[in-house]
Amino acid sequence: MANLQEILTSNKLVLVDFTAEWCGPCQMMKPILEKVQAEVGDKVKLVVVDIDKDSTVAAQCMVQSVPTLLLFKDGEQVWRESGILQPQDLVRILENEM
Repeated sequence: MANLQEILTSNKLVLVDFTAEWCGPCQMMKPILEKVQAEVGDKVKLVVVDIDKDSTVAAQCMVQSVPTLLLFKDGEQVWRESGILQPQDLVRILENEM
């Protein structure tokens, strides 16, 4: 897992998926994120953070529920959403930031 500093200094869009193995909605997001990643390719770096294994990063980002997605551009958080999103909605959000 990349640390928060690596995420913030990336020169491309970074989508951070805060998840947990015990979270049903998180498991539903996995195939959605795979589909979105296939569509946007290497224009967006996907980082998955298990809140139970990387609680420090989750705390630094003030994540209190899962699934939560954060989007960083040039080291700044530009978008945040909790819950399940549809693939086309997430692709549209990412394309708006590219």
